[in-house]
Amino acid sequence: MAGKRATDNKVSTPKKASVVFARLQAKRAFEQISAEIKRIIFSGVLKPGDILPSELHLAGQFGVSRQTVREALRRLEASGFIATQKGASGGPVVVDTILNSMNDLFLDAFLVKKVTTEELTRARLDIERIVLRNVFEVKDRAKIAQIRQILEETEKKLKQGSDEFEGNISFHKLLAEATGNHVYIILMESLMTVVAHFHSVLKIDIRTMKRACKAHLSILDAIEKDDEPRAQAEMEKDILDIYRAYKRTEETR
Repeated sequence: MAGKRATDNKVSTPKKASVVFARLQAKRAFEQISAEIKRIIFSGVLKPGDILPSELHLAGQFGVSRQTVREALRRLEASGFIATQKGASGGPVVVDTILNSMNDLFLDAFLVKKVTTEELTRARLDIERIVLRNVFEVKDRAKIAQIRQILEETEKKLKQGSDEFEGNISFHKLLAEATGNHVYIILMESLMTVVAHFHSVLKIDIRTMKRACKAHLSILDAIEKDDEPRAQAEMEKDILDIYRAYKRTEETR
């Protein structure tokens, strides 16, 4: 009986698990340097236009070879954080091209998905309605004054016969900036990249551009007079007018 209990209480031998773990690798030096320079840029210590120290100086600071520094700088340039400036006072310069890189990726995604003018218009109606509502809540008078100046310059150029769609695109970007919300700013930058693409491909005529500028002046007037319902109505009319211009152009292609 005792022997039976001993057998019952016997612990079975555990089986080895057949799990394969990946070998841990220390982060390479050039990746650490790249990450550190990015951190300093994000912190605002390094700003667009600032020139980084020479390769030799950076190598001394980080305690690595110049080749390692060169590889880190190459990575930073490829990802849009710096550019190489030529000349006696040249070197690696901090640039503000990260947003441009994001915009290009955003446009590529739109093209891959074959986004239609209908989809673009619906997104614009929804996003720009929210942006405009925030403009009224924030009331950034300095930014609104800047928008007035740019719109008047755009109107003048259009009257002179210039195909000034860039000024009309800037209007929507500046409205997003007037919210003070970086998410809206990034969204609008990306959205306007797609709008600019459609404008370019479909060859939007100068009459449409003049109507857009007039609509933008009406929206701005409503903002200055604190009349949100009128501003929202004018914005919707502007976006739908551009949509109709898209459709007319598509039908004649």
